[in-house]
Amino acid sequence: MAKKEKIRRPKAEAPKGFRDYFGAEVTERKAMLDAIAKVYHLYGFEALESSAVETVEALGKFLPDVDRPNEGVFAWQEDEDAEWMALRYDLTAPLARVYAQHRNDLPTPYRRYAMGPVWRNEKPGPGRFRQFYQCDADTVGTASVAADAEICAMLADTLEAVGIARGDYVIRVNNRKVLNGVLEVAGLSGDDKERERGIVLRAIDKLDRLGVEGVRALLGAGRKDESGDFADGAGLKDEQISVIMTFVQANETATRILEKAATDEISLGFGGSNQIRAMYAADPQTQRPAGGDSVSSGYRSTVTLGHLGEIVGTSIIGLEGVSELKQIANLLEAQGYGPDRIVIDPSVVRGLGYYTGPVYEAELTFDVQNDKGQTVQFGSVAGGGRYDDLVTRFTGQAVPATGVSIGVDRLLAALTAKGRIDRTPRGPVIVTVMDRDRMADYQSICADLRKAGIRAEVYLGNPKNFGNQLKYADKRGSPAAIIQGTDEAARGVVQVKDLILGAKLAQEASLEEWKENPSQSEVALSDLVPFLQKLLA
Repeated sequence: MAKKEKIRRPKAEAPKGFRDYFGAEVTERKAMLDAIAKVYHLYGFEALESSAVETVEALGKFLPDVDRPNEGVFAWQEDEDAEWMALRYDLTAPLARVYAQHRNDLPTPYRRYAMGPVWRNEKPGPGRFRQFYQCDADTVGTASVAADAEICAMLADTLEAVGIARGDYVIRVNNRKVLNGVLEVAGLSGDDKERERGIVLRAIDKLDRLGVEGVRALLGAGRKDESGDFADGAGLKDEQISVIMTFVQANETATRILEKAATDEISLGFGGSNQIRAMYAADPQTQRPAGGDSVSSGYRSTVTLGHLGEIVGTSIIGLEGVSELKQIANLLEAQGYGPDRIVIDPSVVRGLGYYTGPVYEAELTFDVQNDKGQTVQFGSVAGGGRYDDLVTRFTGQAVPATGVSIGVDRLLAALTAKGRIDRTPRGPVIVTVMDRDRMADYQSICADLRKAGIRAEVYLGNPKNFGNQLKYADKRGSPAAIIQGTDEAARGVVQVKDLILGAKLAQEASLEEWKENPSQSEVALSDLVPFLQKLLA
């Protein structure tokens, strides 16, 4: 007799880099999306839902790896002659296609927001998944830097609307034109230097994670990470690395300039020396600015811009970028968005290649514990910038655009870390089943509760063991259980078991206290709705 072949069963587990989301997590995300959408809508942006799948041709050079279209994205061909398709890598590239396709029917400028999952075919890690949610807002069709300033202001309002307190975040703003000017000074302009420029961009973008020496290594021969993997460097000469690192560390340099100006050790060559010295008067005890951090931060932006102007020298594109940053700073200041929320920071470059002007990144500044138990700053939760060439690929016409993307999962994790999301399960009221033949009565009770806006359900498992019904209610995080046997039904009452109070008494109360504070009450069926409303409140 032939041996029966063993049935091969699939593993019941999510694919690597993906995860499942359950009740409270989905509810929390929806609440956050609603709060973000409210701010976006307040600023005049309209909702857009685009396809989750785009052609690789539409994504084009904005893919993570141009030569290997399936590297970095989830891409496929239906057959050898068909075009490559890919799950969207972000929400920005699809917007370019949508605008190009429907531009004759859309207003100019076109202000849209979009929310939904995106997919990255990248190596997953702790807290890093291949599918995650983004919230984008973009303005297409205007070259005015007022649009960039508005996005930064809206981003600040959005963070505060979802529960990030002022002082727990900072929005850092830079301009890719300034970086292009620096690269020009470093001898890295021209089509033959595209590879080196790409490595430089990615290296600077990792400054917060790799530190100054890590970035310097990537600008040179390369860097080996903790796992032993080696990343090729840009292979720049020492003098080229020096120019770029001077740019990256411009804020630190500005701080030193201010400290020396405050003590009359130097005179600021680009104006304002006396005013800065007066406002940044050093305290003899602490050597800190008498006006506080807001004064030092405000003048740091002024000095940083002056220092950037010196670094880019006579580069036309670099000086244009510095001028745009000054305009953005002035526009934000006029609206009341000071350096306590938004600052100029040359270390922000954004890694994607389609940015052409101002770039910005929202960073949460409070400390958390990482997977290794180390205390670290939470870091970036949003970023974006100007991408004036993206739509041009489709139309052949210049179409300026700017926008921002918020990482929803990162933001939820941040609020959880700060204790600003209540993870206590909030399940429905459970109507228990004491008699199978009276299911219609239990459903009627449940229907009355729902009509009053009280979340409720009838227990639909095996009612034979009443204890299992209460265990089910506990597992659901139910605030109360409704019990009605034959006797209660005859008298027109129910028993209401306060499960939250009952759990608390079981943990904390003595026997005498438990007897004095019973967690179960008899309530007339006609009074059940107001009783539960009071209990749930």
